[in-house]
Amino acid sequence: MGQNDIMSTAEDFADQFLRVTKQYLPHVARLCLISTFLEDGIRMWFQWSEQRDYIDGTWNCGYFLASIFVFINLFGQLSGCILVLSRNFVQYACFGLFGIIALQTIAYSILWDLKFLMRYVCLSKQNKTCHLSLLFSDRKLSLYVVFTRKML
Repeated sequence: MGQNDIMSTAEDFADQFLRVTKQYLPHVARLCLISTFLEDGIRMWFQWSEQRDYIDGTWNCGYFLASIFVFINLFGQLSGCILVLSRNFVQYACFGLFGIIALQTIAYSILWDLKFLMRYVCLSKQNKTCHLSLLFSDRKLSLYVVFTRKML
């Protein structure tokens, strides 16, 4: 069995695999893009009281306002994720997720913490350009957006 036979077999396997999974790849890509928000929203659901107590302790805003903040944060993240995954109102969902990043930056007092600030700036830049590429139906235009992001 020569090298050409191995390459031909590998190409046939890759073609067959892509034919079967091609319809699922865009959904998996969207899930990867919003995984941070999804994980944070689910964590907030399970750690509701800890999040509320932290906001109340940090801002001394009271039980009710801290609960409202946690609810807005939770609802904003999970609804944005659902909208992106369902491909409905993707542009508005991206703006909402970006707003959640800004809200968390202020509420958790991480504006001056360089490590967290750089993480959120990178996350917002990645989501903005990646979601922009999801908005375009033209494959060629989408590739230009991804290429521009990589160049920056």
